[in-house]
Amino acid sequence: MSEFLSRRLTGLKPYVPGEQPQERQYIKLNTNESPFPPSPLAMYMARRQLSELNLYSDPECRLLTGAACEALGVNEDEIVFGNGSDEILNFAFAAFCDTETGAVFPDITYGFYRVFADFYGISRSVIPLNSVFEIDPEEYAEAGGTVFIANPNAPTGIALPLCDVERIVASNPRNVVVVDEVYVDFGGQSALPLIRKYSNLLVVRTFSKSRSLAGGRLGFGIACPSIISDLNKVRFSTNPYNVNRMTMAAGAGAFADTEYFEKCVAEIKKNRSFITEKLKKLGFYVTESSANFVFARHETLSGGFVCSALKERGILVRHFDGERIKDFNRITVGSAAEMEKLAMTLEEIL
Repeated sequence: MSEFLSRRLTGLKPYVPGEQPQERQYIKLNTNESPFPPSPLAMYMARRQLSELNLYSDPECRLLTGAACEALGVNEDEIVFGNGSDEILNFAFAAFCDTETGAVFPDITYGFYRVFADFYGISRSVIPLNSVFEIDPEEYAEAGGTVFIANPNAPTGIALPLCDVERIVASNPRNVVVVDEVYVDFGGQSALPLIRKYSNLLVVRTFSKSRSLAGGRLGFGIACPSIISDLNKVRFSTNPYNVNRMTMAAGAGAFADTEYFEKCVAEIKKNRSFITEKLKKLGFYVTESSANFVFARHETLSGGFVCSALKERGILVRHFDGERIKDFNRITVGSAAEMEKLAMTLEEIL
């Protein structure tokens, strides 16, 4: 830390991303990426932009917006794109969280919510999940701040029914409710149908998981036009060219290639069922996941031991040291071959 860093940031604890090894080859089950390459159409469209990288990308994202409107049934003024869903969340914290009202989110959820709250110096109200790691909608009624709900939640994978999401949105008419749906394609119920019913709802999505573009960094937010206008005010005040040409084209291709998208999602769901049953037979407790990962705790072995033992054998999973979840590991659902290898390796460890 230099002597020049703002005093406002000296105590900031940054978000810790999952390990990205550059040397040894691992089976990577620690960052919830897709095991499948991008859609062939997405790659083709991205390559066509190579000769025009000397030009700025379209700040209006018109090519991508048109594809999104067709795929999702939304209007042009109901969507905004960002450099990953993290940037959309960043815009939301900047636009809708005041120092007086702050942010509201669960104690076990996506770690960036806490980091963004600290970065902007706003208060935060952290509501504990119940004993089985579920959100109680009643505890978010009249929350008094901008609500951030990951649905399905991370790292638990547990999804909240749409009726409960609506209860939270309806009970906070004076605050924005952000529903972070980066995993929704794997089994959750999207709140997208509610955006025209509630003017305080923002739905956040990503291309990183179900559309195999984690390295492309592309996410989007969907809401009523006034909410999108607020987010664009932040975007155009920070980085109007936030989506590069190749990513924009790849995203349009990914939206258009519905068959490939559905095939990949179906395979992930199939592999999730396989590894869930294997883990249970090996003595693991596994939460009911609607995401592209499982959250598992062994009945006798610590989470840290399992994580380290797997890494020694060439498999990376994600371990968190929070008191309530320190015996769990979050395991990305990979290809069928990777899930077979994981099961065999765990059998050896045990």
